[in-house]
Formats: sequence, C-alpha cells, structure tokens
Amino acid sequence: MAFTKLVTGNLIKTEQNMNLHEYQGYQLLSRYNVKTADGGMAATPEDAVAIAAGLKEKSDSEIFVVKAQIHAGGRGKGGGVKVARSVDEVGELAGKILGMQLVTPQTGPEGKKVNRVFVARNVFYKGDSEPREFYMSVLLDRDTGKHVMIYSPDGGMDIEEVAQKSPERIFREIIDPAAGFQPFQSRRIAFNLGLSGNAYKDMLKFAPALYTAFKGSDAQLFEINPVLKTSDDQIMAIDCKVVIDDNALYRHPEIEAMRDLTEEDATETEAGKYNLNFVKLDGNVGCMVNGAGLAMATMDLIKLSGGEPANFLDVGGTASAETVEAGFRIILKDPAVKAILINIFGGIVRCDRVANGVVEACRAYGELPVPVIVRLQGTNAEEARDIINNSSLKVYSASSFADAARMVKEVLT
Repeated sequence: MAFTKLVTGNLIKTEQNMNLHEYQGYQLLSRYNVKTADGGMAATPEDAVAIAAGLKEKSDSEIFVVKAQIHAGGRGKGGGVKVARSVDEVGELAGKILGMQLVTPQTGPEGKKVNRVFVARNVFYKGDSEPREFYMSVLLDRDTGKHVMIYSPDGGMDIEEVAQKSPERIFREIIDPAAGFQPFQSRRIAFNLGLSGNAYKDMLKFAPALYTAFKGSDAQLFEINPVLKTSDDQIMAIDCKVVIDDNALYRHPEIEAMRDLTEEDATETEAGKYNLNFVKLDGNVGCMVNGAGLAMATMDLIKLSGGEPANFLDVGGTASAETVEAGFRIILKDPAVKAILINIFGGIVRCDRVANGVVEACRAYGELPVPVIVRLQGTNAEEARDIINNSSLKVYSASSFADAARMVKEVLT
C-alpha cells in the first residue's frame, strides 16, 4: 500500500512497502523504550474481554478504547474506534467491530474487513493538568538525503489539513543519519511544543527513542498521531503507523513475520513470489515492461493513446519465459483490463525468450479475453517478432513506440 509524506507542505507519494498494524507498531516502539498506551490485540470478543480485565487490574480504570486494526487511517470516522465504559462493553463493541467491512477515507468504497482489534486502557484520566495531543513522525527526506522528524502541537487531527491551513504550526528537525539525533534537537522539540516540567523532561527521552526505533527498524515511516501529554505529565504514543522498507526485511526476519497478507492486494502478493515489481492502478490497459524507466515511458504512451494504465509491472532485466508468463496471468486477473501492452528492450534478456513466454501464457488461457500488443526491441528482436506473428493468437507485434501507441488506440476504440 502507498503512503504519503509531508516534507515541504505538499503530499508526496512514495513506493510500495510493508505496513504494520497499530499493535505491531507498539511492539516495535516498546523494544526501543518508547512509552506506549497499555493494551493488547484480540481476534475474538472473549480475548478482548480478557485483555480489558487485565488492564483494569493494573489501572483500576473502567474506561477502555477498542480500535479496529486495518492498514488504513480514518478508522474513527468509519466507526472502527469505540470507547467502552466497562469490561463487558468491551466484549460487546469488539463483537460489533470484528468482521465488519470498515470503510474509511483511505480504504475506498469497498472498505476492509476487520480481523483484529486493539484494546487499550484509558489514558485521558484526570490529573493535575489537561491532556494535550501532538503530532510526530520520522521519515526520509529524499531531497536532502537525510531523515526528518516532523512535529506539530496540533495532534489528533489530519496533519495534511494543519499543513494547508496553518503551515507555521508544522516544525521539522533535519537529522543527519551519520551524526544521529542530537540532544539540542530534543530540547527544541519540547520547547516548540510548549512543554515544561516533567513533560519537558519526558519528551527529551521520547523524541530520540522514537528516532532510534525508526532507524533501527529500517523504516520508511513512523507516524504517531497523537503523541499524548497525559494529565500527570507523561509523554506516550497512543496511535502508531509504521511502514517498513521492503528492501531491508532480510535484516529483520522478526518484522517480516509480522506481515499480514490479508491486508495486501492479492495480485501484488502473488507478483512478489515471482520477484516481479507490480503495483495495481485504476486504468484499463495492462502493461508489462523490463526496467522502471521504460515502464514510466510506457505508462505515458498509454495515456497519450487515450487509455489509462491498469498497473505498473517491471519484470526486470533478466526476465525469463516463466516470469513473463506469471506477469501475464497477474495482469489478466484484473477485470478492468481491456488490452495489454508488452514493451521489452532486449539488452540482457533475449527478445525471443520473452516472445515464447508471451505465447505460452496466451495459449494457457485458450481464447484470449483481450488483445495483446507486443513491442520487442534488442537482442533477437526479429526472431521474436516471427514467433509472435506465427503464433496464430490474438497478439499483435509493434516495431516502434509510435506503432504501439497507434495499436493501443485502435483496440480501445
């Protein structure tokens, strides 16, 4: 799932990576001594009741929060976050939330099924001062090649809206990964958030620990909204979004084991098994390309031809007949696809091998449901075109970008 980051006040789309559930993010934070709200994950109403009963023994509180665990924000707006005022009510609310198809602004109209809930103790208890909510996140600033901690005194709300309406309320600390998080930056964060006393001192521990968790996990994003100053001046995370860099998972098998495939697009998951770089889009022309640069150019070609790309699929520089066939099957699983454009430059890979993969995939389907346009240039391109043209299948060979664009336009009209 793609996420957004806030660096210059604009929302910037970043690549697909591994998302964690909130309760899993808490587990990571706890390893790095970041204070979080007490709670536990439940898959059944009975588990939720048991967790609430344990929390009551620790804090003697009768107020709990039951939170749906899906890979999307805005859960409260969709009815996925509820306050319970007794242990029994925790079970009732968990029973209603578990199994529901939760629709939020980030899930789309189809929503996501809730398979787990997080039960947390009340942290908005009465004390000597009023609780306050802040926003904090850590991510990579690609413009500077450094990390950035973004924070605001206006937490508990959409940070994008704060950035648009009150950009002066967004603060940033640029962190050189070689030097690490500096003590003066913790002090500046605490000052900009208006903290004093014990809360000020607690933030001096919280901020560097959050950065250590981010760096130690090889994360793309740690987002805490809100960070809470409790009424007794503790600083803790009471919500957590974590995105891990896929490329670093080989260093973190314990994090990779947290992957919830039910939350990920099934076709993207299948593509990962074949080491294919695949991202599903909303268009009507499937595309298969070798190389990210050529893939972007191919998607532009599709748009200029009057279509919309249905996916990004890079089969890599060493594509084989097997990987091409797998990519073909994955594209055709999308019912919105009305045509497929295969655009391969045969540098390392031989074009005739790709052509054989295309023919094998097409024959496996019997009668092709959509027309397929194939442009092959490079090593053994002539042999590849002969294989395509002699296949007697609904596959059309293009010799140039302009030729491919014309064919895409023709099959869509």
